[in-house]
Amino acid sequence: MPGMASAHSHAFQRALRGRTQSRNANKLTAAGNFWSWRDQMFQLVAELTPDDVLAISRFAFVELAMCGVTAVGEFHYVHHDVGGKPYANRLVMSEAVIEAAAEAGIRLSLIRTGYYRAGYGQTLHEGQKRFCDDATEQTLRDVQALTALTVGKTDHFRVAIAAHSIRACQQQQYLDLSAYAKQHHLPFHMHVSEQQREVDECVAEYGKRPVELLADDGVLDARFVAIHATHLLPHESALMGRANAIACICRTTERDLGDGLPVAADLAQAGVRFCVGADSHAASDAFEEVRAIELDERARHERRIVAAQGEALLAAATTHGYAAIGYADMLGQDQVYLRADDPSIADAMIGSRAETVTDAVVFGANARAVDRVIVGGKMIVDGGRHIHYDAALASYLACLKRLS
Repeated sequence: MPGMASAHSHAFQRALRGRTQSRNANKLTAAGNFWSWRDQMFQLVAELTPDDVLAISRFAFVELAMCGVTAVGEFHYVHHDVGGKPYANRLVMSEAVIEAAAEAGIRLSLIRTGYYRAGYGQTLHEGQKRFCDDATEQTLRDVQALTALTVGKTDHFRVAIAAHSIRACQQQQYLDLSAYAKQHHLPFHMHVSEQQREVDECVAEYGKRPVELLADDGVLDARFVAIHATHLLPHESALMGRANAIACICRTTERDLGDGLPVAADLAQAGVRFCVGADSHAASDAFEEVRAIELDERARHERRIVAAQGEALLAAATTHGYAAIGYADMLGQDQVYLRADDPSIADAMIGSRAETVTDAVVFGANARAVDRVIVGGKMIVDGGRHIHYDAALASYLACLKRLS
C-alpha cells in the first residue's frame, strides 16, 4: 500500500502518554478536561531542552514509521527557552525536530506555528511563553530561515505555516500568516473549533464562529487544513467544502482529551477532504486514526457506513494527507508492505475482491501487520521493526528519566 501521512503531530507530547489519565489526592494528575490536561502539558514544556525534543521526537517518529507512516506534519510551536527568551539560534528547537525526522528516515513538513497570546481577554500562562513570538514578522523570518535549510533536501524536508488557533492569534496576525502562505503556495494549518470554549470566545470577540470568521476573511482555500474541526455547525462544514479545504481529524487524541466528536458525515457530505494525525501521540496507530473517522460516526448515528467507506478512508491516510503537508508530488514514492498472513487482516484477504482487500486493511489492520516500510527507496522498517528502534528507545527512556 502507499505510505501514510500523519498530518498533525506534536511529537514532544509523546512523553505524556499514560501520565495524565487519573486524579489523585495531590493532584499530580488532574483528569478533568482539555484545559487541565493542558496545564500538565505546560509542566512538561517547562523542562524541555533541545536534546529532549530530539530524543522524544525521534522515538515518536520511529513508532509512527512502524505503523506505516512515511510522512509527518509537525505542528511545531515550542520555539524559545524557558521564560520565552529566544535562543541564540532561534531555530534550535526546530532543528531538533528536523534531525529527529532525518534519523527516523521519514519525510517531514515542519509546520512553523505562530502563537502570540493566551486567548481573548486572558493573561499569558507561564507555560505558554516558550511558544510566543512578539510579532508575525519574527515568525515569518523563521519560516524564511527554515526554508533556506530545505535547499537540496526537499524530498524529505519541507516547510509549512500555521496560526495556532484563533484564541492564540489576533485577526491581523493570522491574516499575515495566511497571506504569506498563499503568496508562497504553502499549506496553512490552524486548530479550528477544537473546544466549545474556543467557539464561545471567538463569538465574544468577533461576533462570529471560527469557520465563519475565517471564511469571511478569505482564509479558507484548498491549502487550508482545519485541525480537529470538532464543534462545527452544518453551514460551517458547507463553507469548508466550498473552499475545498481539508479537515485533519485526530480521533485518538480527541478521545483522550474529551474534545468532542466532529460531525464527519456533515463534512463528507459537504465535500471536505479528510486527513488524519497522531496529534498528542496518545496512541501510535495510523490505521485506527483513519478508520475512527467512520467508526466513531457510527456510534453517534447508531448505524453503519455513515461518513466514508474504505477507499475514501485510504485516500485520507495517503492522498489527502500528503497534500495537506505539501508532499502531493511525492505520493506513491513510499511503500508499506503488510503481512497478508497477519491475523488482523488474513481472514478478509482470503479470496477477497480488490475492494474488500482495501476494507480489510483500513478496518482490520494494525501496526502488527506492517512488515516493511520504504521511504524514497530506503527501507526504514524491516520485519516490523525500525532499523534504529533500539537506539531511539534507549535515548527516549533516558530522556524520560531525566524529566521524571
